[in-house]
Amino acid sequence: MAIEKRSPDHAALLDFLQDTPNRLAWLTDGLSLAELCLKQSEAEFSALEILCHLRDLELQGYTLRIRRLLDEQEPALVDFDGARVAAEGNYHNQQPSLTLQTVQTARRDNVLTLRSLTEEQLAREGTLEGVGRITLRGLAVMMREHDEGHIEELRVLRQRIERQRPVTEPGAVATGLTLNEE
Repeated sequence: MAIEKRSPDHAALLDFLQDTPNRLAWLTDGLSLAELCLKQSEAEFSALEILCHLRDLELQGYTLRIRRLLDEQEPALVDFDGARVAAEGNYHNQQPSLTLQTVQTARRDNVLTLRSLTEEQLAREGTLEGVGRITLRGLAVMMREHDEGHIEELRVLRQRIERQRPVTEPGAVATGLTLNEE
């Protein structure tokens, strides 16, 4: 079996995708449940809603798309209706640490799959509703772009929360989410 070289850009892309759960953990670490559920407006997701959305998209969107692109010839892939899933998901009653762990596990599995693929497999195509033609490599790029948007949202939310916090006594310890390494 021939060893195929992957571009450094592809390796960096997969490294970014693999590290997303760590970024999420860092951005939500030390936030209370009330802070995780804080919304600046009804149009915005709270930090917990972002975590739940990313979990659901990873499981119901990306995992299925990856599998179908590998298993089927030219699959027609449906769009992920994040607004509908969020409305049905009762996100503010979800457990933040379990949600984050599920994101970590599902993303790890998806990245392991993507790392194992040949160039030919990465070039497999399907049609994604609302997007058009997409390859597995293109799906990974889409995943990164989506992650970047929500990481930025979490960064802004965290800054707002920290600015609104009362000043605490020196030595006070905040508790919040942690990411369990497997």
